[in-house]
Amino acid sequence: MIEPYESALDAIPGAHPYPRTSRYHDAEIGVHTQPDGTEVRYTKRRLLPPIDQVAAEDDTATHTVSAGERPDHLGQRWFGDPAQWWRIADANPVLDPEELTDEPGRHIGIPLPGGRHG
Repeated sequence: MIEPYESALDAIPGAHPYPRTSRYHDAEIGVHTQPDGTEVRYTKRRLLPPIDQVAAEDDTATHTVSAGERPDHLGQRWFGDPAQWWRIADANPVLDPEELTDEPGRHIGIPLPGGRHG
């Protein structure tokens, strides 16, 4: 659910349209002006810090992947919200989120609340 103040921000060019739990919440919003003067908001590229700078060891837990697990399962287990899988993907060297869970027995880092991704 989007908070009322977040809906009001949508009317402001360049304001942030994503809820705080979205992986795009901190991404910069750009405004492109078309030749006819119409302003179009867009989300600029979301860049991640290098993996070794994501979190100190104190800010992560290790999870061993079980057969049949999916990224959304991890989001639910560790953050209480299946949509938060992206926090785990950001903290691990994967290009595709499915790589997190495609190999049972794999050890992956879980960013803990209070860390850079928590």
